[in-house]
Amino acid sequence: MKYLTEDQINDLKAIDTPTVANAVETHDSRLNTEGFMGWDIKCQFPDLGVMVGQAVTATLNTTTTGKEKSRSGWHDCLKTIDAMPVPAVIVAKDIGPRPRHGCHFEDGMATVAKKVGAIGLVTDGGVRDVETVHEMGFQMFSVGLVPAHGNFGLDETNVPVEVGGVLVNVGDVVHADMNGVVVFPIELADHVIEEAKKVTARESEMMDWVNSSEFSLDKFIEGR
Repeated sequence: MKYLTEDQINDLKAIDTPTVANAVETHDSRLNTEGFMGWDIKCQFPDLGVMVGQAVTATLNTTTTGKEKSRSGWHDCLKTIDAMPVPAVIVAKDIGPRPRHGCHFEDGMATVAKKVGAIGLVTDGGVRDVETVHEMGFQMFSVGLVPAHGNFGLDETNVPVEVGGVLVNVGDVVHADMNGVVVFPIELADHVIEEAKKVTARESEMMDWVNSSEFSLDKFIEGR
């Protein structure tokens, strides 16, 4: 598996997620309608800023009554995180029969995950203990909040998962902030960083012109 360099991580953290989305779509391999999660995946802690890491994937089912309890899947997930030399983002898919009631993460799990190198979670399920998780600086993106853990079960890890309309593979780059979540292959990291600079420059130039005395609607429409 390839990993982001420290410089790449720092460069990506300096960019907001909408700009990353604009940069990603300039690559021939990416359609401008793909690679970003929908509005149902919400940032729980907007004040924590930009989250940049590589995906560790998992499937969870916490809503099947009577299922045998096992922590082996969770332990495998933690081992994968611990082995990664870069910040990890857990990307979790709810596969239970009652997804609106699935709770995938809480303060105990966040404490251990952060200890071994995870910086956040992205899930199409629910989370809880948001006050204490926020205090530890662990970012969470989810569809909402669920107060009970249910019948916990992390079934698989290191498998492709579709979350928020995006297929996520282990090692993919996850870039997220209060605006949402973008995912792209690590091979695009340098392209995204360089294109983001161009996007920012173009947008800054355009906004400066719009706010200047030289602006006219006719020129704006002609230029578009």
